[in-house]
Amino acid sequence: MYGELLDLVAADVEAGGLFGSILSGHEDDPSRHAVPLRLLGGLHRLVLDGRAPTLRRWYPSTGGSWDAAAAWPDIIRVAADHADALRAALDQPPQTNEVGRSAALIGGLLQVNHEFGLPIRLFEIGASAGLNLRADRYRYRYDGGHWGRPRHGDYRRCVARSMPPAGGVRIVERHGYDIAPIDVTGADGELTVLSYVWPDQHARMKRLRGAIAVARQSRRNCTARPQPRRWRSDPGRRDVDRAVAFDHLAVSVGRRTRRNRAAVEHLGAQAGRAPRSHI
Repeated sequence: MYGELLDLVAADVEAGGLFGSILSGHEDDPSRHAVPLRLLGGLHRLVLDGRAPTLRRWYPSTGGSWDAAAAWPDIIRVAADHADALRAALDQPPQTNEVGRSAALIGGLLQVNHEFGLPIRLFEIGASAGLNLRADRYRYRYDGGHWGRPRHGDYRRCVARSMPPAGGVRIVERHGYDIAPIDVTGADGELTVLSYVWPDQHARMKRLRGAIAVARQSRRNCTARPQPRRWRSDPGRRDVDRAVAFDHLAVSVGRRTRRNRAAVEHLGAQAGRAPRSHI
């Protein structure tokens, strides 16, 4: 869907159309800014929050059926009516909150449990909405079976190629750090994260909605700090393992990646005999 839509947007820009005006000033933005995703995420947000009701019949995420040629006139009209909102969306970094990454994270956490057998204090840099901090509360399907809670409407399933180590995970603390954290327990935060999912990717949308439902059942702990100062003064505990996870950090923070990794290494150096795992 988005491939066809971006082709139409590109043709409109080349013809000096409306989208050329909306995108004006972003011609030289670096690729890591993901300008196309910002634009289409802003448009998707208009559909999801009801400001663009005429597009609902074209967007699979709202029960519609995509038809590029038929939808384009409606898209142009919506873009004209909400040009300011789309321009504002271009200044907002996308936060995809890909909860499918929890399938890899839970494997790492199970390995940590296998090696140390201790409760875990989980810290995540680049946590966004903190959905992957709840990796132990989802259900997973692997080639060799299942792991996690019994199937429930509020829980998603992820697919991986091999079974993780046997056992369970006990997370006693969850701390997410992000320069722009999102609270998905409210409608605005939910719409923000959903808007960045491609409308025709039904499985991703279903997983994300399930993860949001889980988040609303548990306490949120995601603080807006570019670097976790608390770690620097926290000596750790010998009876608790500390696991540090990076999500989509390398692209998200650019030059700050090195400083954040240095902070993690500093954390490990001062932890003494307390186990520290970097996932």
